[in-house]
Amino acid sequence: MSDNKNSPLSPHLQIYKWHISSLLSISHRIIGIINFIFIILISSMLIFMGADIQTLQILFQSSIGKFLIICFCWSFSFQILNEIRHLAWDLGYGFDLKLSEITGILTIIGSFVFTILFYLIGKNLF
Repeated sequence: MSDNKNSPLSPHLQIYKWHISSLLSISHRIIGIINFIFIILISSMLIFMGADIQTLQILFQSSIGKFLIICFCWSFSFQILNEIRHLAWDLGYGFDLKLSEITGILTIIGSFVFTILFYLIGKNLF
């Protein structure tokens, strides 16, 4: 075995440049786990509280409840838009580095736009 001291140690954190695709990939996995936990918590609340709908209304009308609903809307918006992006990749589209960066930025911006739209529509319905 040759002992070459000039061989690079790649990649390491001092020289690695983060790309939007790697950032979105990591956050997509983390948010997927968070959504899974959110769904379990909300389902558990609905199952164990049963017909006590007033407690849920009080919770969701509080500041913390509204914040959680907005976070929930954002996380699902981000997850769905990122899944659409991955679906395009599975079909063989969007592998170009520039296009991948554009779709990543659109995913982030779109998730916030959808969250605002969902909030405004929900606010006007209820």
